[in-house]
Amino acid sequence: METSHQLNYLDSARKLLQYYRELGDKALAQIADEHIHWHPSPESNSVAVIVKHLSGNMLSRFTDFLTTDGEKPWRDREAEFENDYADKTELLAAWNAGWECFFNAVDPLTESDLDKIVYIRNQGHTVLEALSRQLAHYPYHVGQLVYLCRILAGENWKSLSIPKGGSEAFNAEKFAQEKQRTFFVDKL
Repeated sequence: METSHQLNYLDSARKLLQYYRELGDKALAQIADEHIHWHPSPESNSVAVIVKHLSGNMLSRFTDFLTTDGEKPWRDREAEFENDYADKTELLAAWNAGWECFFNAVDPLTESDLDKIVYIRNQGHTVLEALSRQLAHYPYHVGQLVYLCRILAGENWKSLSIPKGGSEAFNAEKFAQEKQRTFFVDKL
């Protein structure tokens, strides 16, 4: 039997991941072509590598999500860490393909799907657990992406959240409203 908690979980997961996608979109929009391969040290990842890894993970995990193992035989995870996108256009195509695959798999899910078992490298997860795994993984990398883009954009950076010095005005606006039950990303 479906419950309001299950419905809330699916709705929340979709909204949160859409929010993180939009953060990534807004960060990527603030950097130039020549920035995509920069990395702060030889051991760190560039914007291009982070996007390539996220896209590869999404395509592998969410192609035939409910019916095949999430680690596809065609995935070359090691190649995801090669800094080889030709340009930002190629990077954005991969970014969009990954998210499209993800949302095409997740949007049709219903509460009755949450207890189904899916596999990642033969390890069984409920759909709820698999989504929770990605709710930790994707924001982790989007945070890295945003941080790198912030560095690369320099003084031209446009804040993606409450800008420095804006907390008091933001809080005043929020506390001037009536108490209400909403999800924090609904009105961003």
